[in-house]
Order: sequence, then C-alpha cells, then structure tokens
Amino acid sequence: MKRTARRLADGREIIYFDDEPGRERTAEDTRELPPQAPASEMRRDPLTGEWVAIAAHRQSRTYKPPAAMCPLCPSSPGRPSEIPESDYDVVVFENQFPSFAQGIPGEPTTVDGMPMVPAAPARGRCEVVCFTSDHNSSFGSLSAKRVRSVVDVWADRTAALNDTPGVEQVFCFENRGEEIGVTLHHPHGQIYGYPFVTPKTETMLRVAEQYRAEHGTHVMGDVLAAERASGERVLIDSEHWTAFVPAAARWPVEVQIVPHRQVPDIAALTDDERDDFATTYLDVLGRLDRLYDKPLPYIAAWHQAPVNTGRDLSWLHLELFSVLRSADKLKYLAGSESGMAVWINDATPEQIAARLR
Repeated sequence: MKRTARRLADGREIIYFDDEPGRERTAEDTRELPPQAPASEMRRDPLTGEWVAIAAHRQSRTYKPPAAMCPLCPSSPGRPSEIPESDYDVVVFENQFPSFAQGIPGEPTTVDGMPMVPAAPARGRCEVVCFTSDHNSSFGSLSAKRVRSVVDVWADRTAALNDTPGVEQVFCFENRGEEIGVTLHHPHGQIYGYPFVTPKTETMLRVAEQYRAEHGTHVMGDVLAAERASGERVLIDSEHWTAFVPAAARWPVEVQIVPHRQVPDIAALTDDERDDFATTYLDVLGRLDRLYDKPLPYIAAWHQAPVNTGRDLSWLHLELFSVLRSADKLKYLAGSESGMAVWINDATPEQIAARLR
C-alpha cells in the first residue's frame, strides 16, 4: 500500500493510502480557506474526575449536506471537496472541526472562581477516515481486500498518533446511521487522539488489574475461553478471532470481536490476523444488516491500549452496538442509563446471539 501525505488549503494534513503503488497524488486544494485556529478546551469534572471537551466552534460543522455537496466525495470540476483528488482508495485527513487539535494556545489553569475545576487546552488530534470514494457504499459492502487496507490504515494512524506529543490514547471508530447521529452519509470513520485516558478504558484497566491479582490471568482471556467453550453466544469462531454477544450485553444489538492473542493495539496485529479480521468483520456486518432486513445503525469502537500506561493489561477488541431494539423502535438512554449509568436491556444476550446466528 502506498502512502502519500499532502496539505489542504488551510494547512491540515491529508494522507492518501493507495492499494496500487504507482498512484501519484499531486492535486492541489483550490479552495480559499482561512488557516486553522482550533480553540478547544477541556475541563475536569470535580465530582467524577472525568475530563469534558468543550469545542464551541463545532456548532458550525457540516450538517447533512445533499449528496451533490458531500465534502467527503472526491473533487470534481467546479466542486472542490475535502479530498482534492478525483478518486481515491482510502484517505485520512485532519478534521476541519476538531474536538482535539495540536497548536491550541494556552496553559493549564482552573475555571475562574472554581479552583477545584482544572482546565487546559484540548491538545490532541482528530482525523477523518474515508473508506471508499463511493458515496453510496458502506463498510459492509467493501471487499475483504479493501477492509484489510483499512485495517492497515488504522494501524498506521494508531502508531503515528501514539507518537504525537500530548496524545495518551488513540480511538478508532465508525458511526453509521442517522439514528446514531451521523450527519455525513459518505462511508467514513474517525480517529481521536485523546490527551487523557478515557473513563471507560480506566475502568477496564482497573478491573483487569484486580482480576489478574486475584486469578493470575487476564479477564478478557478467560472470558474468551469461556465463550468459545460454551458457544451459546458465539457468532463466528475463526482461526484468529471470535465474535460473540457479551454475557452482560447492554445494547439490544451488541457484538464483541476479540483476537485470540493478547495484543495492545491494531498496530501489533500480524498480517494473518489482519486478513482474518477482514473476513470475520464482513460476516458480522452482514448479519447486522440482515437482522431487520435493512441497514442497521451502529457504532463500531476499537478498544486499544493507552500510550503510556496499562499496555500489559490491555486486550485489543472491537465493540459493535446498535440503538435499534426492533425494526422500528429505538433504545433510548433514559433515566437509569443516562442518569446513573445502570443499563437495562430488553433482550437477553442469548436471544440476541440466536437472532444474529
């Protein structure tokens, strides 16, 4: 795969990843864009210890444009987009409306009159990943070869962002469907380089550490072995990956795809593991879309090790979940889920797995 880095009109980086090595990427961004001046801030909640990003400039981000005005499609005569080239395989570029970015001025401080509320520039990085130039496609309709290319792109960006100053955790994810909150329908995902370890990851690392101290093994390894032995919630058990509905599933549709070998992040996967993931993932996505005989809205979230802590406690895995609890009903995060983070599922994990099988 050939990698070509260029710059957009406002200075943001764009990187083309081409399946064929002979492709040349020389098109210039002809738009008149002001230089980037991100001003995101983050503040820590004194009651929970969690950081909250505040990015008021994101209010003006692109919202549900018509297909003819899609900023993620290739550029065409008279219609320049975020991608200057007339075609592409996979492309990554810095988000025009980032929640976290490099070069934000300022120093750590506290909120005025609130010394117990630390505040700091939200320095990190936010990237957009376009999986294909075909606006009407989807991740699930990609070829296994293209999915493998996307895995390699995720690995490339994970390694690069792990080395970016201030980044403490890299999160690769895809939002699909208006029910999830998608405002651009072109097949794409995002990558966040957070300047802190996320609350969910901190919890998982703490549980893994406690479990290892008590049992001498990794909790994910034991879960994986038990799920494979039972088979009741397993959807796919391939050579290198197992896809299953977790025994304590929160969402009405939820699947975890876990490698059989403990690795900290996508960059650590072998070629064979990446190939096997491509076919396994496409199988899972096909089942999701057949569940209600229509495209299923979902979030696909990669759980990777933080940059500087807990790497020996991390076990890479992909989590997919949907808010659709039936063909025409949504799962709302109401009082218990949103207020207390106590989840109530309307279906048993065993029922979910049986339907997906």
